Amino acid sequence: MLTPEQRREKIWDVVRVASGNFLEMYDFFVYGYFAVYIATTFFPTGNAFTSLMLSLGTFAAGFLMRPLGGLILGSYIDRKGRRIGLIVTLSLMAVGTLTIALTPGYDRIGLIAPVLVLAGRLVQGFSAGCELGGVSVYLAEIATPGHRGFFCSFQSASQQVAVVFASLLGVMLNSIIPAEQMAAWGWRIPLLIGCLIAPLILYLRSSLKETEEFQSRKHHPSASEALRIIGRNWAVVVEGVMLSSLTTTTFYLITAYTPTFANQVLHLAPRDSLIVTLCVGFSNLFWLPVGGAISDRVGRRPMLIALPVAAILTAYPAMSWLVSNTSFGNLLIVQLWLSFIFGTYNGAMIPFMAEIMPPQVRTAGFSLAYACATALFGGMTPLVCTYLIHATGNPAMPGAWLTAPALLALLSALRAHVRMPAEPAAAPA
Repeated sequence: MLTPEQRREKIWDVVRVASGNFLEMYDFFVYGYFAVYIATTFFPTGNAFTSLMLSLGTFAAGFLMRPLGGLILGSYIDRKGRRIGLIVTLSLMAVGTLTIALTPGYDRIGLIAPVLVLAGRLVQGFSAGCELGGVSVYLAEIATPGHRGFFCSFQSASQQVAVVFASLLGVMLNSIIPAEQMAAWGWRIPLLIGCLIAPLILYLRSSLKETEEFQSRKHHPSASEALRIIGRNWAVVVEGVMLSSLTTTTFYLITAYTPTFANQVLHLAPRDSLIVTLCVGFSNLFWLPVGGAISDRVGRRPMLIALPVAAILTAYPAMSWLVSNTSFGNLLIVQLWLSFIFGTYNGAMIPFMAEIMPPQVRTAGFSLAYACATALFGGMTPLVCTYLIHATGNPAMPGAWLTAPALLALLSALRAHVRMPAEPAAAPA
């Protein structure tokens, strides 16, 4: 049983580590929310579709760096410690965001502009490749007995705060800044705000304590040892990729892609799409800790089987219904349903991922698996969905795209084996 002082310290540990994850994800998502404006600023081709594809392709390029970041930074965290590693990842994200925010447009410096934006995205992706894994492992290792799922849920919950904050900011900016000025310079404001918040979050993270589990380990593998261990356990990493594919695809479908889909495909107003994204952020924020807490009671595996089945059965029919009955309210209904699937699934999946990874390379293995899933599925979602709709003429194709990772997640949940020690029963409150 925790004393009041210990409980307060646990709460502050969660706040300190999750606040950095909030800023990492806020900076990363702002690009997706304002992809249309970024397309006209840095990728003016004379063809709106081509410019948007180049903008979304640059967005996706950041995800291709995630596996490398997950492996390199993850092994660094497993070797040097959770605390210092989480400070490094946040610092790199701030550098990438500042680069994008301050790069002049194509009309001023030509091809150098998109090259600098791409470089900023690659730095962001390298950093984000380990941020989620590092935070998830930290929370799993400091969790009180019987509450690992609930603790881990705050990693993803902090991302939803970023979604809500970015969406509110987008709604406000679109309300007070004319469309022409928004396209010219207004989209830079959210990026600059992220840069201004960074020093505060770095200060909070600097006071993090190292986890007892990491300190108690007598040997921390070198980079080469970590690679060998991961190589011997490649099947576990593949299982992690399959598990993560559903959560990453669903998340980026209902957050980063929503403004583009609503504006370009459904022809809804930009403000409407941002309001829907805002509501999705609140919904995710509710369902994530609920899903984590339920998984602490009923087990991870039942949820990791039931929710992919729900996605397989409903994703495409729901999207078909939406495009046949387009409205703000119907878009909100479909997105909130997918938000329920995402939140409850992710609440169980994150602690399960920590539990199946080899303990010596828990951060590197987790980060590599999640980063690969994000690169192959989640980060590619805006680009793939835009292409599929253009190629087939079927606006419901995002629903079809979602069923593929749902099938992979279901197969993985049926065969993955837990390695992390079982949690003791929850202590009395």
